[in-house]
Amino acid sequence: MGVRWTVTWPNSIRTPRPRAASLETGLGIYEASALTRRAKGRADWLSTQRTYEYRENPAMTKSFISDDFLLESEQAKALFFDYAEKLPIIDYHCHLSPEAIVSNRSFENLTQIWLAGDHYKWRAMRTCGVSEHFITGKAEEREKFQKWAETVPKTLRNPLYHWTHLELRRPFGITDRLLGPDTAQSIWDECAAKLRTPEYSTQGLLRQMNVEVVCTTDDPVDDLSAHRRIAEAGKLKTQVLPTFRPDKAMDVADPIAFRAYATRVGEAAAMDIGSFSAFLAALDSRHAYFHAKGCRLSDHGLETVYAEDYTEQEVAAAYQQLLRGESLAQPLTLKFKSAVQRELATMDHARGWVQQLHLGALRNNNSRMMRELGPDTGFDSIGDFEVGRPLAKFLNRLDTDNRLAKTILYNLNPRDNELMATMLGNFQDGTIAGKLQLGSAWWFLDQLDGMTRQIEALSNMGILSQFVGMLTDSRSFLSYPRHEYFRRILCNILGSEMKRGLVPNDYTLVGPMVGDICYHNAKRYFGFGAA
Repeated sequence: MGVRWTVTWPNSIRTPRPRAASLETGLGIYEASALTRRAKGRADWLSTQRTYEYRENPAMTKSFISDDFLLESEQAKALFFDYAEKLPIIDYHCHLSPEAIVSNRSFENLTQIWLAGDHYKWRAMRTCGVSEHFITGKAEEREKFQKWAETVPKTLRNPLYHWTHLELRRPFGITDRLLGPDTAQSIWDECAAKLRTPEYSTQGLLRQMNVEVVCTTDDPVDDLSAHRRIAEAGKLKTQVLPTFRPDKAMDVADPIAFRAYATRVGEAAAMDIGSFSAFLAALDSRHAYFHAKGCRLSDHGLETVYAEDYTEQEVAAAYQQLLRGESLAQPLTLKFKSAVQRELATMDHARGWVQQLHLGALRNNNSRMMRELGPDTGFDSIGDFEVGRPLAKFLNRLDTDNRLAKTILYNLNPRDNELMATMLGNFQDGTIAGKLQLGSAWWFLDQLDGMTRQIEALSNMGILSQFVGMLTDSRSFLSYPRHEYFRRILCNILGSEMKRGLVPNDYTLVGPMVGDICYHNAKRYFGFGAA
């Protein structure tokens, strides 16, 4: 039987009467159909009553994240389920802790595995009025999770809403509830029970999500002992490899900090760093050390590319100035950064690596919170730096010297999608398929609209079939459904165009392309395991 509910509203031309209503109860979500209208004599002009009967609407009680989520055509479904869903994951850029992997860390609850270190969630919570006490402060873990659960319903149309429920679906299998304040306790308890089992340790999660390769993000001074122990143990099917992230070698804003870092590079390499050429030799020694440990990628998080003209004498003098703890003038700062970036790129080419350039972040904008919490806590944004001219000059300089490595360009500002996509074609040389890549939508852009726009730009101005696909760029072991998210979006775009006749309705043509983008291109491109 239906549930009857009587609604009264003013019968005024200024107040539209509802044509339908809805009610959510513990039994499900119901839609309304008008049954009766009872007028109250002369009061009819003042108010009207209608009685509604609520009947279960099967479409509304269906799981939010269903098997067909984001797949809007039969072609999209076929592409996803037949060509993408079961492929392994190559996560060639992330911020997972290798120590957490080698120790096979287990987590006690969702706050530990899901909220700690997640500045996406922290930003949303602050925006929704949650005190810092419940975000990065000393509140109890259950209290922090409750505040997140209260925030989630307010994130509709933010990618966090999709990610949250994708991650509850996989790996936890929760599809019958949306996360909110009323379901927080049951979800907390159910997930805590699963987190106590071996399948939900760090290594268990990598196995569950079929992750074939993980590339962590590591400083050149790191001894990579965690990576060594993972390899020596030989128990984990997932390859865990380092990535060379030398940003601090170019960060000269604080000369005292730079000098301290240069000293650490020298100590790690057991080499003198008294001159600029010696500093570069020490960095190259660390580069070789990383290569021996399986590293095949560098990564650079920069505002823009640095490609100023400079002389060896200018840069050598600038380095000595830094060793004395003296700040550099802006023109000399740009020359120094340009020299270091060029030398690092040359090292990448010499060892057959892939260089990744993450461009356009305006970091640490809130100085008060930077002092209190430090970097990577949710106070960064999209920048509007000049990209085109310095990027073209940088790539051309390397190409002219025949020292341009395989390169992936990531833009944080969506205005640069087409700029980057067209830049690739200037330096493709036919030696390697997709030698230059437009990186997957990154950070603020790794959501439905951002991924779609990146795919459209690459399709229109590059060659989508050569794309190396998705990465997580995450600190969380629960982020692997982002690969599923990307695969669903890709399949929906291609499936829609198959349905509309914009590409052939031929699975033998389109299906392998999906498989290449989701897995095979990356496996070929990076050459993990090669000598």
